[in-house]
Amino acid sequence: MTTLHKPLPAAGLQGRRGAWAEAALVAALTFAWLVATAWCRPLMLPDEGRYVGVAWEMMRSGDWLTPMLNGLPFFHKPPLFYWLTASAMSVLGAGAWSARTASVLGATLGAVALFLFTRRWQGRQAAFVTLGVLLVQPLWYVGGQFANLDMLVAGCITACTLALAHAALRLEAGLPVRRALLLAYGLAGLGLLAKGLIGFVLPGLVVVAWLVLRQRWRLILGLLSLPGLLLMLAIAAPWFWAMAQRHEGFLHYFFVVQHFQRFAGSGFNNAQPFWFYPVVLAVLSLPWLLWLRAPVRQRLPADPQDIGLLMLCAIGVVLLFFSLPQSKLVGYILPCVPPLAWWVARCLPGPQAPPRWQWALRASVLLSLALNFTAVGVLALDKGHTTRELGLALRSLHRAGEPVVMLGQYAYDVPFYARLTEPVWVADDWQDPAVHRRDSWRKELAEASDFASPAAAAHLLQPAEVPPLVCRSGMAWVITDTPRPGRTPLPAWLGGATAVFTGARQTLWRLDAAGSASALGCGQRPSAGPAGRSAPPSTPAPAPATPHSAGAPAAAAAHS
Repeated sequence: MTTLHKPLPAAGLQGRRGAWAEAALVAALTFAWLVATAWCRPLMLPDEGRYVGVAWEMMRSGDWLTPMLNGLPFFHKPPLFYWLTASAMSVLGAGAWSARTASVLGATLGAVALFLFTRRWQGRQAAFVTLGVLLVQPLWYVGGQFANLDMLVAGCITACTLALAHAALRLEAGLPVRRALLLAYGLAGLGLLAKGLIGFVLPGLVVVAWLVLRQRWRLILGLLSLPGLLLMLAIAAPWFWAMAQRHEGFLHYFFVVQHFQRFAGSGFNNAQPFWFYPVVLAVLSLPWLLWLRAPVRQRLPADPQDIGLLMLCAIGVVLLFFSLPQSKLVGYILPCVPPLAWWVARCLPGPQAPPRWQWALRASVLLSLALNFTAVGVLALDKGHTTRELGLALRSLHRAGEPVVMLGQYAYDVPFYARLTEPVWVADDWQDPAVHRRDSWRKELAEASDFASPAAAAHLLQPAEVPPLVCRSGMAWVITDTPRPGRTPLPAWLGGATAVFTGARQTLWRLDAAGSASALGCGQRPSAGPAGRSAPPSTPAPAPATPHSAGAPAAAAAHS
């Protein structure tokens, strides 16, 4: 088993400067490892397309305060991910790996925090072994390259928990804790900006549970810090205050609807049984989970600070907390991976172990690397969860001012890949009561329109309002499902359109008013009222023009 050294003296292994230089090098190498294959695959729908799309709108609009989804205020999540992603794309250009920078930073933050905490309280060798185990975990490696908010908040939660535990251990040892507490509360503020209340609730629950089980009740009061609380509020509160001033009902929507109702409600997607997360964590932690059998055969090193108990609390609290709601997503349990990696590292064989255990350790590393790269490769080949090629085709053809209409859908990643600078028009039956029943792009846009100006909300059309739009504009690019037998037929007014790109799921059409004036009703009185009134049933369209190959137009292939 890995030998855990005694806690380092306050001065550090090679003095403070050497320790910080080592930490900086570890952070740089960790970031480089995690970002190395982040460019290999397109954005995956829906999550990556949605959140990167919001960051793209933030960058191109210049409004860095209000997150926007298709020009509509989008308050499902706070803005830290969007700020980091938009900043990276502004500096490095809009691409796949810059779009994933926020997640890579979150994974790096969690990994470096675990390294520093382990080095301080258990020694340098244990810190490097723990870091190595974490960085080859498939869930951490792949999650660190997935552009949504889960890894960013997981990094904040991990770092905040360890900073708070570090402060508790210093307090117990009679050492100053002011800077440690400021660090913990500052990280809590970042966690609040990353994904809301869980950014400080979960670290608090973990550390309180740990101290209660250790019967160190008095330390809990010692961790309360007025300067720390003021720092957390200084980091997070200005954005919430600004949104509350700009948008009536924001606080109720963000905290009540998006926090408490989502936690307690049943009308959300991905409903899973209570035992879902323990099983998923166990399966996705293979082969390393098998090393936890070591304590059955061998005695573990001493743990006077009960850090092992802290890590168990970190796993148990997160699993229990997220197992209570019916809605469950794999990314929610990312904060469990660092403490589990710590336990695995503690159970690994040391240099004096029999050769068979050394071979088993090498095999675990190689298998993990193979799983990591295989997962990235499989996702890179997946064409069913991206509209990148359609977006690139639109980018090569679209000119400023030309309207883009999405009929019965909203492809989150198209504005990013097509480099659109204006919101698209989304045509659907927005008066259907089913729009608000379950999570979907329809519900997101409909709820966002409640906070939008009338001009922005007007981009949500009834299908019968598309022809007047095309007549006024002279032409439009229209995105629909690719026609297939058994699917809902295309509307009659699209009969004169030309398919310029056809993919497996979506087709891009060019619709010119001059060539389709009769079908569009140009020059006639519109048959449908304003948005908010139901449109008459569509009639099947005549056979459209022959679609081009999915590989055309050639100009799109030149873009990445």
